[in-house]
Amino acid sequence: MSAKNQVLVVDDEADIRELLGMTLTGMGLETHSAAGTRDAFSLLARNTYDLCITDMRLPDGDGLAVVDYVAKHHPSTPVAVITAFGSAENAVAALKAGAFDYLSKPVSLNQLRSLVRSALKLPRAGAGRRSNEAAGADYPVLIGESRLMHATRAMIEKLARSQAPVHIAGESGCGKELAARLIHLKGARHEGAFMAVNCGAIPENLMESEFFGYKKGAFTGAAADRDGFFQAANGGTLFLDEVADLPLQMQVKLLRAIQEKKVRKVGATAEENVDVRIISATHRSLGDEVSTGKFRQDLYYRLNVIELAMPSLREMREDVPLLAAAILERQARGAAVPRLTPDALERLAEYEFPGNVRELENVLERAVALAGGHEIKAEDLRLAPARAPAEIRDSTGLPLQERLDQVERAAILAALEQTRYNRTAAAKLLGITFRALRYRMERLGLKDELDAKS
Repeated sequence: MSAKNQVLVVDDEADIRELLGMTLTGMGLETHSAAGTRDAFSLLARNTYDLCITDMRLPDGDGLAVVDYVAKHHPSTPVAVITAFGSAENAVAALKAGAFDYLSKPVSLNQLRSLVRSALKLPRAGAGRRSNEAAGADYPVLIGESRLMHATRAMIEKLARSQAPVHIAGESGCGKELAARLIHLKGARHEGAFMAVNCGAIPENLMESEFFGYKKGAFTGAAADRDGFFQAANGGTLFLDEVADLPLQMQVKLLRAIQEKKVRKVGATAEENVDVRIISATHRSLGDEVSTGKFRQDLYYRLNVIELAMPSLREMREDVPLLAAAILERQARGAAVPRLTPDALERLAEYEFPGNVRELENVLERAVALAGGHEIKAEDLRLAPARAPAEIRDSTGLPLQERLDQVERAAILAALEQTRYNRTAAAKLLGITFRALRYRMERLGLKDELDAKS
């Protein structure tokens, strides 16, 4: 931070403006203040600020109006909102509108300083793109030019400029962890750790010590103090993959850690402060898990402040050639990159890919080994044939098409009996042409059946 960093404080209470101003000045920042939205908009029209801090309740509007104005006119400027104690719904609304973070009244000056330091670490417009390019091949990217992929990348850019908890929903293999890493790397915490945890892979009896750490002697085998996931991710991001697999007892402890921003190691008597951003993910519906009692509703609302839906590969088939080319280039590791023949590309485009991008990677790796050359054909992919659509059945379990055939057969036979098997009269009685009746009788096997009887 330098003396050139400018912060706009918007609050109708003069003593709060003065307190915040003194604190920010003590951090080496230049501070401007406004008593309401009108004054704030006037200052924002003339200046570009590095950070805006606004109260949610203002005499001529609210903090959301300031968030919206800054998002439209100064998209690189983070906005933090100050909410009344216990007004969680206001904080959530602000975060969903694009606020960077929030503070609750009475404002903790230590939390204010921490928030300001984090906000001023956000990359400015264009800086993130240049640093990404400098990182080269090591920097993760989401490949694709489909409408869905463009929307996903835009949402990630927006989420990166916030501290709000994010829940990433999507099928297995669609890139949820990659999206979480991008949110982290493009945000204010990019210099901190990114700790990815597979919640379904931890034995239940070890969860508390894995998440919160333990003290020496806390249990048999605890030969020394050890940090948990929260301490390891302090100052960075904790990614909880397959969070729906957490048992209810652990959900209670996780909720408290997120709310209080404090954890207690197993065997310790004192708590320690932790500052982590939580990003969670699961291939299941958390809403459904809540409705069945398998996931706590209060934790759900804490984690699912903003949801990012990752599209499946079958929803963006037009991206398959681009993804396949990138995967083959990466797998080649500098050697000659195999070429997919047109029939192979066509086969990939029509395949459902229930395992999404992860399955595509496996398919191509296998195809390279089977092809044994620089060209991959459709047969080298060894993909299962496209499945026929599932049969629709009626309430009795009979396939619907078979049920319709039964009804049609009965109607034709009834018309023929009523007209003494005069097919022209039967067609007229049914309201169809003679040719249509003949076609239906042939399809249902009635023509041969009746001809054999006559």
